[in-house]
Amino acid sequence: MPVHNDPTLESESTSTPPETGRRSFLLRGSAGIAVALTAASAGSAWAAGPTGSDANQVRLPLIQDPNTEQKEETPDANLPPDDRIGYAIVGLGRLSLNQILPALAQCKYSKVSALVSADRTKALRVARQYGVPEADIHDYQSFERLADNPRVQVVYIVLPNGMHKEFTLRAAKIGKHVLCEKPMANSVADCQTMIDVMKRANRKLMIAYRSQYEPMDRMVAKMVKDRQLGPLREFIAGNSQNVSDPSQWRLKKALAGGGALPDIGLYCLNAARFLSGEEPQEVIATVYRPESDQRFVEVEASVHFIVRFPSGLTATCMSSYASHESRFFRLQGAQGWVEMDPAFGYNGLRMRHGTLLDGKSATTEVQIDPQNQFAREIDHMSVCVKDDIVPHTPGEEGLQDQRIIEAIYESARTGRAIKLAAPAAPTRGPDPQMEEF
Repeated sequence: MPVHNDPTLESESTSTPPETGRRSFLLRGSAGIAVALTAASAGSAWAAGPTGSDANQVRLPLIQDPNTEQKEETPDANLPPDDRIGYAIVGLGRLSLNQILPALAQCKYSKVSALVSADRTKALRVARQYGVPEADIHDYQSFERLADNPRVQVVYIVLPNGMHKEFTLRAAKIGKHVLCEKPMANSVADCQTMIDVMKRANRKLMIAYRSQYEPMDRMVAKMVKDRQLGPLREFIAGNSQNVSDPSQWRLKKALAGGGALPDIGLYCLNAARFLSGEEPQEVIATVYRPESDQRFVEVEASVHFIVRFPSGLTATCMSSYASHESRFFRLQGAQGWVEMDPAFGYNGLRMRHGTLLDGKSATTEVQIDPQNQFAREIDHMSVCVKDDIVPHTPGEEGLQDQRIIEAIYESARTGRAIKLAAPAAPTRGPDPQMEEF
C-alpha cells in the first residue's frame, strides 16, 4: 500500500470569516426578539413613509426563527461517553484541529477515540488535549491497527482528495464505517469503487456536506419545498479566495484532482442541487489558468459554469483561487427570493428573504442562533450507525457531484454544452429532520 509520511498533506481547510460572538448576535437580533412583526403590521415599518425610489419598499426589522433547531434524532440526548459512537480522525490539519475536534467536544452522540497522523509530536499534543490515550495514536502505516480498537466505530477521513479512496478502502477492510470529507474523490470511477467496497463490507459511507446540515441552508430548502418562492427561476453563486502558497497540496493535481472547482466551486454546485431538490440535465463551462502565475501550473485558477435543470431553473456559478474572499448565493423564484451572504463558511452566515407583502416588495433578514455545523453532521452519522439508517449524504451524493464536475471540465475543454444523465438511484438518504422546519 502507498506510504504517506508528509505531514503537510494534512493541511485541510480554507480561511473563513471570523466567528460571530454570542454577544454580537444578541445585539443584532434584539429588535426582532423584542417585537414579532405580523404580515398585517409589517407595512408600518416605514413610520414616516418612504419616498422616491423607496416608495415600493418595506424593510422589516431583523427577526429570529425559533423553529430551526432540528429535533433529537434519538430519544437519548447527550449520551454518556461510553455509549457514544467513537471516531478515529485521520489527518490533523487545520480543518481537524480548528473545526472537527472542537465540534466533537460539542456532540451529543459522538466522541474522539483515536488519531491518525504523520506527525506524532503534533498527535501527542492533540491527544493530551482531547483525552485520547497514547496507545490510540497511529501513523498512516499502522492505520490497520484500528481494527483492534472496539472504541472506534467510524473513521473520519480528513486528507487530500486524492487519498480519500485509499483510506476508505482500508477502513472497509478493517470493518469501520467512513465519514469522508468532500470532494469525495478525484474521479467518478474512484467514487463508485468507494461505494461498492463499503456496501460489500456492509459499512456506512457518508460524505461531509456540512452545509446540508446547517440550519439556514435547511431553512431555504424547506422554503423551496413549501413553494414559498414560487417556481424557481435562477440560482447565482460564487465562492472565491486568493490562494497565496504555491506549494500547498490544493494546487497539485494528483492530490486535489483540480483547482478551484472541486475544492470550493463544489459548494456552489451542491447548493444548487440540494436547495432546489432537482438534478441538472445540462452544463456549459469555461475554466481559466493564467500561464504566467506559478500557482496554477497544474490546476485551474477559476471556473464559470451554468447548470440547467428540468424545471427551467438555471444555476450560474463561479469559483476562483485568485480573487478576494467572497461566498454567496441567491435563489430567485417567481414569488420571492432568498440569499445568503456570506454563505458556505463555518460561521457568521447571514440570510435575507424577499417577497411581496401587501403589494410591496418586503425584505427580511433572518438570523438563527449559531450552531456547529460539524457537530450536527457528525452526530447525524453517529445516529445512522447506532440506528442502522442510510446517511442523508451517502456516497451517491458525492458520486453525483463528481459526475457533474467531470462534465464541467469536459465542457470547458470542448467548448460545448454537455448533457447529463439523471442519476440511476436517489443521491440522498431519507431526511426526517427536514420536516422540523
